Amino acid sequence: MSLLGHSIGDAIREGARRLREANIGEPRREAGSLLAHVLGRDRSFMVAHADDLLSNAQCKTLQSLVERRAMGEPLQYLTTHQEFFRLDFEVTPDVLIPRPETELIIETALELLQGDPAPFFVDIGTGSGCIAISLLHEWPRARAIATDTSPAALQVARRNAARHHVRERLMLLASDCFSALEANESFTLIASNPPYVSEDELRTVPREVRFEPRAALAAGSDGLAVIRRLLPAAPRFLRPGGYFVFEIGFEQSQGVERLVDRSIWNLLEIRADLQRIPRTFVLQKK
Repeated sequence: MSLLGHSIGDAIREGARRLREANIGEPRREAGSLLAHVLGRDRSFMVAHADDLLSNAQCKTLQSLVERRAMGEPLQYLTTHQEFFRLDFEVTPDVLIPRPETELIIETALELLQGDPAPFFVDIGTGSGCIAISLLHEWPRARAIATDTSPAALQVARRNAARHHVRERLMLLASDCFSALEANESFTLIASNPPYVSEDELRTVPREVRFEPRAALAAGSDGLAVIRRLLPAAPRFLRPGGYFVFEIGFEQSQGVERLVDRSIWNLLEIRADLQRIPRTFVLQKK
């Protein structure tokens, strides 16, 4: 595929043709998104300037991006952007791409703590920072700690926090689960989107998912290895009556429910996503 000498409109059509050949869904939309990224312009500009010729440099950059997308590399890594809870987040191959179903954690936390004007919470396994930053954006007086095992992920989260003007209220820590937290830390809420993909599932996930960091996805033979660590450790860092809200994978709700110690936790709810898949556990410390 060569895009040299193409106009904006022709480049989108040719890019869409290549992506269609590679079985990429919505090829025209994705080709348009890639060109918008190359040009630093929005779609309305491209529609109004469809006959404008691209420079050779722009053509070569777009061609490279289209070929990478055709090989399965996620669009979000190519454009470095993903929207989450009405905010625009930088994403790189160092972090998991935020998913719409994870917004359930935000919605749930906002409901649980609607009477608390200044919550103090922790986000375990923050990745891009989308959970912590979204909550801080909604709660102007809240404070938070966000942890991750990956220093590169924490750098992405740091940039996202600055972008959305919450950096002064967010402490970022390199930590394996709760390991770097002070023993006397006490939160009103713990939030987490932990790794929960099993080793067997990892071999069959869509090709785009294989570009995402394995450490943010894989969690042992049944996908519950990290959740098994979080459930007994979390109560030490919660105030009485505090909440633990976390995401689970497909067909994991019964297995996770068996792990919940009812002498410690009240299981308030297991929320389903828009596809009616049980997705978010809502626990309250007794």
